[in-house]
Amino acid sequence: MFEIFRKERLAEGVCRMEVHAPLAARHARAGQFVILRVEEGGERIPLTISAADRARGTISLVFQTVGATTSSLARKACGDKLKGVVGPLGVPTDIRGVHRAIVAGGGVGCAIALPVARELHEAGAEVVSVIGFREKSLVILEEDFAACSDRVIVTTDDGSYGECGNVTAPLSRLLREDFDAVYVIGPLPMMKAVAEATRPYGVKTIASMNPIMIDGTGMCGCCRVRVGGEVKFACVDGPDFDAHLVDFDEIMQRNRTYSDFEAREREKDCRLLRGGNL
Repeated sequence: MFEIFRKERLAEGVCRMEVHAPLAARHARAGQFVILRVEEGGERIPLTISAADRARGTISLVFQTVGATTSSLARKACGDKLKGVVGPLGVPTDIRGVHRAIVAGGGVGCAIALPVARELHEAGAEVVSVIGFREKSLVILEEDFAACSDRVIVTTDDGSYGECGNVTAPLSRLLREDFDAVYVIGPLPMMKAVAEATRPYGVKTIASMNPIMIDGTGMCGCCRVRVGGEVKFACVDGPDFDAHLVDFDEIMQRNRTYSDFEAREREKDCRLLRGGNL
């Protein structure tokens, strides 16, 4: 069993948990994830490792309560135990030869972007982090990014904090400079927009994909992604791929497959919290 050592609320519906998982902590690299089960017989979900403390044997996981399993996870408290944490899985983010990089994160995707920025910084690269949110109340991890970035630019869709708009506006300005790579993690439409913004400049752009995933070993095929016309599996070939080659439209359509089911499960959770009947 995997004990929850620490839990904190980062924003409405967004939590960070520090979980005791010594094997995962020992080997974790930026870009990798774990497959987690909250309860016996429960759904297995992928969560990216936001940080790892090898000395304490813990990993940090940031998640948003968007479905049945994340809602169940959010109800856990410090001292509670999770049924399963398997990992690290996936191919670590490749930062070789990168001396100047832009790391772009959107929403909760910033939790995935953070370890990439941190690893680049620790390798001596110049890092400019551009993080975007819908509004000020949803801004997370700004101080964490500041600790491992040479510059941090925050945007909000409504202009309530930082620059008004999404991450592509400051990105377009930054691309006039000379960067070796852009790493983007966030909602699929945002990553697609960033890929289109960087394409004319020919700068290497890496997207971390988050398709539906079950086993994390390439067996189920649910996490398939079409990259340059070839089928890849995010769990074993990724989750990082060349953003200029990813078929974002196909993966967005597939990710909507269970949207009705998740909506029903969220409504059940709301009824439970209100003390109503299912």
